[in-house]
Amino acid sequence: MKIAFIGLGNMGGGMAANLVKAGHEVHAFDLSPDALARAADNGCATHTSVREAVQGAEAVVSMLPNGAIVDSVYGADVIGQAPQTALLLDCSTIDVATARKVAAAASTAGYAMVDAPVSGGIAAANGGTLTFMVGGDDAAFARAEAILAAMGKTVIHAGGSGAGQAAKICNNMILGATMIATCEAFAMAQKLGLDPQVFYDISSKASGQSWSMTSYCPLPGVGPQSPADNDYQGGFAAALMLKDLKLAVAAARDAGSQVPMGARAEELYEAFAAAGNGGLDFSAIIRTL
Repeated sequence: MKIAFIGLGNMGGGMAANLVKAGHEVHAFDLSPDALARAADNGCATHTSVREAVQGAEAVVSMLPNGAIVDSVYGADVIGQAPQTALLLDCSTIDVATARKVAAAASTAGYAMVDAPVSGGIAAANGGTLTFMVGGDDAAFARAEAILAAMGKTVIHAGGSGAGQAAKICNNMILGATMIATCEAFAMAQKLGLDPQVFYDISSKASGQSWSMTSYCPLPGVGPQSPADNDYQGGFAAALMLKDLKLAVAAARDAGSQVPMGARAEELYEAFAAAGNGGLDFSAIIRTL
């Protein structure tokens, strides 16, 4: 299949490479010359504009920084430029309202579109083991599933347009709040004289167990390898966690939902990022405790 891929950052670059590995003809665009060079090394054809990349595409996949950019790119350079038969798949994490707005504009112009944000981070993007949460109608999901499966291990239909984004921000609100609680517990355990590995061995098999502990422990040398073992480099940047928490709290406000833990997690990550830590993995917030 001829697939245009827009946005080749830390996540998009690995995703585009996995589409090539799956046998697709990938036409890539990014504003960064370095990202384009890496995409070319991975077998993608590279282009100097979005409009050029989407010409003749059977599908368009995007991985972009925020909703405003998604709205702009699709409105100006994808809708009306890609063939009307092309399936549009936005894998960015953005607000639900913008996802629905862009999907409605695509539908009005005769395109099928899904929102398909991801979970798993850079390692999963490179390894092709992402989880996709997909919003869109049944027909669009049926077309999207095989494309997404080439980049991930799990593809779940969450519901109509915007449902993928809703699932992603709710999931990451749990993750942000749980990571802070996990960091608090490890810091407290040490101050109470517990060995971190002993505490891990106990809590990872007891009711305190969580993904933040058993798959992504915030202390180096404890549990499976995580960014903590690499001085909190790589992984999921605190600035991106903050972005997702802001999206979640804003969505909660619009929906009239009470999220005191999510709101407090947003405040803590905002302070952490403002102190110059936005580029560190989000588990590095343990350093503040």
